[in-house]
Amino acid sequence: MDDGTGIIEAKQWIDTDSNKDEMDVESKSKLVQDGYCRVWGRVKQFNNKRHVGAHIIRPITDYNEINYHLLEATAVHLFFTRGPPPTAQSAGQKVAGTNGAGAVQQEFDPQQEALLSGVTPLARRVFRTLVKSPQSNEGLHVQMIASQMGVSVSDAYKGGEQLLASGLIFTTSDDDTWAVMPMV
Repeated sequence: MDDGTGIIEAKQWIDTDSNKDEMDVESKSKLVQDGYCRVWGRVKQFNNKRHVGAHIIRPITDYNEINYHLLEATAVHLFFTRGPPPTAQSAGQKVAGTNGAGAVQQEFDPQQEALLSGVTPLARRVFRTLVKSPQSNEGLHVQMIASQMGVSVSDAYKGGEQLLASGLIFTTSDDDTWAVMPMV
């Protein structure tokens, strides 16, 4: 794959024993060499060579996705080389990570606050720590969350599990690194 920022190999392992979705088979048949596609997966390393372990590969049907990707890659690059935009820093806001890198998110979204009403106070503290803490595109590791909250890692896990179950946060690079789910 070449996305304009670099080249990396993508690998998708197919289980031949499982029943294949008709849609999945249809989408694979539309993929062409040197064509545009969207790939979801994780960066992995094998024999000191990085690749994307792809979960989903589908062809691009709306070419606006290409422009969106290039703008997102630019925003992420600028964030990591120059820091967050001055307006985001001064207004007490943070840059949202993963698939929304570069987008500015309010510290406490009223929609998220309403969803927090069904979780324990510990889960609320974990959520607020995630929202307030500066972080990379990958979110925060549970040990960092526990450290910032001044609680044990097992307590941070308890609060995080409730938030994961309610869909307010999601795992990123591994099961122990979390980020706030962007509200649409």
